[in-house]
Amino acid sequence: MSKDYYEILGVKRDADSDEVKKAFRRKAREYHPDQARGDKKEAEKKFKEISEAYEVLGDKQKRQQYDQFGASGQNFGGGQGPGGFDFSGGGFNFGGDAGGFGDIFETFFGGGGGRKTAKGGAMRGNDLEAQLGIKFEDSIFGTTAEFNLTRALKCSHCGGNGAEPGSKIETCKTCKGTGEVTTTRQTVFGAMRHTAVCGDCEGSGKTYEKKCSVCHGTGRERKAEKVKVKIPAGVNDGAVIKLAGQGEAGTHGGPSGDLFIHIRVEASREFERKGNDIYSTQKTSYIQATLGDEIPVKTVYGDVKLRIPAGTQSHQIFKLKNHGAPRLNTSEKGDHLVKILVEIPKKLSRKEKDLFEKLAQEAGIKIKKGGLFE
Repeated sequence: MSKDYYEILGVKRDADSDEVKKAFRRKAREYHPDQARGDKKEAEKKFKEISEAYEVLGDKQKRQQYDQFGASGQNFGGGQGPGGFDFSGGGFNFGGDAGGFGDIFETFFGGGGGRKTAKGGAMRGNDLEAQLGIKFEDSIFGTTAEFNLTRALKCSHCGGNGAEPGSKIETCKTCKGTGEVTTTRQTVFGAMRHTAVCGDCEGSGKTYEKKCSVCHGTGRERKAEKVKVKIPAGVNDGAVIKLAGQGEAGTHGGPSGDLFIHIRVEASREFERKGNDIYSTQKTSYIQATLGDEIPVKTVYGDVKLRIPAGTQSHQIFKLKNHGAPRLNTSEKGDHLVKILVEIPKKLSRKEKDLFEKLAQEAGIKIKKGGLFE
């Protein structure tokens, strides 16, 4: 029975070359034996059929011949098998354009090379994250903090080599010390090599006469211990400090991962920080605000004197330069901004009332009984 290559690729008979190529790539991804789910033999059969259809429809001359005579009795592949591919292994060329197969090969196999493990199976340890809360003052001046952390560390019993002290360590006979084993199998593309971690030595390249009784050959043990971290002056809430090599220990002699510490700064009752500037409020009497004065203001560096001019209004803001938070890794500082809150007394003595009435008369303000002003 004549095969309908257009139906196999799922394209119309007037599809252009780009549409044919895209259709083949889509189908090839779906039915490639190493990618498809389910019955591998059925997937391989389908893939060969798709490949055969593409070799014909992807070639202008062969497509014209197919459109005129159909697939029956026509030898489009030169007698090498379905679609003209030689699946006997070796010698298949994916270089050049190759009718688009070079691109497909890279899609599946990353340019012809699978991911290999490091020599001897050494692997870097995992990175870790931790959260550390500090006081507001510590974020300004810096400090050294300690906290407990449970993580995988180099085994203290075997020193990280995975063997019971005094026992022999030999080169793995299966992988010859490489930590990897390579197998070859036949696929629709020919003989394909596959490299994987050696199952006998788990990638270490070594076997032990007796595995470590503590870590059981992994070279690592989980431990809880104190971690010290230096908090720089000026650190802000949400900052992340990296401690290189303070994550989990690597396996088979691999390097340790890193530890990332997320800083959380406790809120202050007296100060608010925005960037490197610090904000606070300061209450003052209506007399000081009216006549002007020098008032004490609390900052993170201690009390300082702030001169307010006569006629200062409530909620007016004054700046104390260089009294804010330090800028990281510099000698510069932000500013401290003070909002003045003018306090109005709720109760007055008889003498204070008399004085206010005199001030009102002086200002030409008539006061009604009950304290209502005209």
